[in-house]
Amino acid sequence: MASLPFTDEAVRALANILTETGLTEIEIEGKEGRIRVARTAAPVAAAVAMPAAAAAPAPAAAAPAPRAPEPADDAQHPGAIPSPMVGVAYLAPEPGAAQFVQLGQSVTAGQTLMLIEAMKTFNQIKAPRAGTITRILVAAGSPVEFGQPLMILE
Repeated sequence: MASLPFTDEAVRALANILTETGLTEIEIEGKEGRIRVARTAAPVAAAVAMPAAAAAPAPAAAAPAPRAPEPADDAQHPGAIPSPMVGVAYLAPEPGAAQFVQLGQSVTAGQTLMLIEAMKTFNQIKAPRAGTITRILVAAGSPVEFGQPLMILE
């Protein structure tokens, strides 16, 4: 790996990568040290809350509609498999190939569940224990953050 100059241009280039990819954090390391650039995500709650306020209130007797689990709920799930790194998720070994695992599939400890590409290296994400895949929380080719839940293994 070539040495990394710690210049304003290097930091700006990393910031541009964050903007282009939608990631919130990136870090690179070289002989001279490492550079880490992070940004906070723009709040989206305000944009979502405005249309809801314009809607008419629901009748009091109506049952609440079922809703999808919140992302925070997935992260707290005891079977959540978190991403060990920032990168791009791949559910299959190559384009057009079958996925490593399917919903409802039983897996064994150490079985490859997916790949995360980081710094042009494909890293295998393996099952920490035996169980059944009950949810796949990422799409193929989507960027993932460190600690983001990838799958639920029960």
